[in-house]
Amino acid sequence: MEIILKKDVENLGLEFDTVNVKPGYARNFLIPQGFALLATPKNKAQLEATLESRKEEEAKLVSAANAVVDQLKKTSVTIPAKVGTGDKLFGSINNADLAAALEKAGVSVDKKYIKIPGNTIKRTGKFSAVVRLHRNVEYNYEFDIVSDAPVVEAAPAKKEEAKSEEA
Repeated sequence: MEIILKKDVENLGLEFDTVNVKPGYARNFLIPQGFALLATPKNKAQLEATLESRKEEEAKLVSAANAVVDQLKKTSVTIPAKVGTGDKLFGSINNADLAAALEKAGVSVDKKYIKIPGNTIKRTGKFSAVVRLHRNVEYNYEFDIVSDAPVVEAAPAKKEEAKSEEA
């Protein structure tokens, strides 16, 4: 079922997007809650008229979103996390953690605009997330997850063996 969103809906789309959803989701949740309209020809015509009247405002929003993308391109983020055996994390990293790390780096992005494939990350390494700031502005942001434990060099085993033999 095709609908037009009246408000931003997490994991679905932004205001004025036209999306396809299952009929039950639209009829039982989105439409009664006031989040969406049916995408009838009349409603589509109204959407086009609304978007046409908001063209200047949209241009300002797009330029602001592009400015944030330029900041993201200059910013690299490394998120420290507690690591267990191998590269497996205790817990996970999600879009809220990435938004907090970006905030510390000086770039303000709301967590609802960040989409991590699989929703959570449970291993260390390099990852990417899609930052969708506007319906026309998306950026694939790369970041690292590393262990927060200090690097400890292994003590030489030969010295320990020599001490135990002397005793």
